[in-house]
Amino acid sequence: MTVTLNLNAPLAESSTRRTLADISLSVAKCKKIVIVTGAGISCSCGIPDFRSSDGLYALVKEQFPDVVMKGRDLFDASLFRDQTSTSVFYTFISQLKRSIDSASPAPTHEFIKRLDSKHKLLRSYTQNIDGLEEKAGLLSSLNQETNSQMKGKSKLKADEVRNIQLHGDIRRVRCTLCSVDLLCTEEFLCMFEKGLAPDCPECTLRSEARIARSARPLKIGSLRPAIVLYDEAHPMGDDIGKIQSQDMARRPDMLIVMGTSLKVHGLKKLVKEFAKVVHTSASSATGSPRRVKKWQGKVVFVNKTAPGTEWSELIDYHIMGDVDKWVEKVTEDWRRIRPSDWEIQPTLDEHGNFKPSKDKGRTLGRPTGKSKQKPGVENALPADGIPFPSIVTKSTSNTPSSPSKRRQSVSHYSDLDSSPRKRRDVAKTYNKTSKCLLFVDATNSIPQVDEGLITDPFGSPFKHPGRRPRTRTISASTEIDIKRPRASSATLRKKPWVEVAARP
Repeated sequence: MTVTLNLNAPLAESSTRRTLADISLSVAKCKKIVIVTGAGISCSCGIPDFRSSDGLYALVKEQFPDVVMKGRDLFDASLFRDQTSTSVFYTFISQLKRSIDSASPAPTHEFIKRLDSKHKLLRSYTQNIDGLEEKAGLLSSLNQETNSQMKGKSKLKADEVRNIQLHGDIRRVRCTLCSVDLLCTEEFLCMFEKGLAPDCPECTLRSEARIARSARPLKIGSLRPAIVLYDEAHPMGDDIGKIQSQDMARRPDMLIVMGTSLKVHGLKKLVKEFAKVVHTSASSATGSPRRVKKWQGKVVFVNKTAPGTEWSELIDYHIMGDVDKWVEKVTEDWRRIRPSDWEIQPTLDEHGNFKPSKDKGRTLGRPTGKSKQKPGVENALPADGIPFPSIVTKSTSNTPSSPSKRRQSVSHYSDLDSSPRKRRDVAKTYNKTSKCLLFVDATNSIPQVDEGLITDPFGSPFKHPGRRPRTRTISASTEIDIKRPRASSATLRKKPWVEVAARP
């Protein structure tokens, strides 16, 4: 059952005040909020809505009484069948575009952007064609950065788009023939003001290129505003449907509907599906009814007019009042309830002065995971100064493709990465010269480097190619020549053969 809360109610009504505070707490704690907006959030910017007494429908009927019977007729796809209605449509849209260009984002647009910056916005869906969400900082579905052109058709980048424009964008134009999407320039706008449709520049270039090589010219399409009319399919409908399915699969924990009367069939279907998912995710998120969090699973409708009876089981709260006033109250409660969300970590700039760090917002990128080992270096010499074999450099192209096979440490001889037994052996330093020992316990010891001569763990030197052998001095009066016979290591352990020189 929908609970109606009057935002302008007297402060003496403690129940209303407490319920509004609970809704503000839900906004502050939820992390996957879906926003659905209509023309009501842009009224404070000087842009009229559609169905109010001073909205666009009434304005169209007043300006062109002989052309349209109802204001809705000027936004129907059938208007292109008649030349007069088409000319009137272009003229009216050009006037609306002029007023939108001079508008600035409202507090509600800034609130949606703030949710995105705090990593709480899952996605924003809007019926508006003014593009004020993009002015506030949200990347929209018709932005060139969020969609890629492929053979005249656009494809949305779901990981980057933050605001879905369900009814198009008045700031852009689309060709009726090749479907190319372009920015509405001043040249195009002047043509629309005269009631004329400009020619598509892409079609014109292709046709001129064919004429230059003595081929027949192609048909040239005309440009029209890139907005979706009644009984007209959205050119990106398939991509928007995929994004909606992805968002529903991510189980949003709150739905906020603002500034719309919920009369359009497509929007009604979208809101109903999201409302059911929000209620279902709240009841099954914790797995136990006793642990269900009270601030999860709310569907909030903010508008001056009440929703119809068909929404009684889907909408939990109807906040009756101005949308901008409600978002300001939510922001005030949010700062009071969770002040840590509003702390800004200062950083030092290049001159040593403190500056607030930028809020990076939500980037639809994924975590990068573990940091990889520095390429090209393996078994680097530790910092403790113990002599080890030289650094072995590896070609980057020979690096194993599997991350599990790639050594994560810079050196596997490091004391921190080796086993306790190896750390004890590495720490030992045998002073063979002072004790005059021929044989020592060198099991698991490391080879020692001595000016081109490497001694194995059994104390026997072996030559590098092209280097002369040398003798090891045990004492001032005795010298030995240690030679290694051609035998296996097992034989050396049992019967080592040593030749000792006689004293002079």
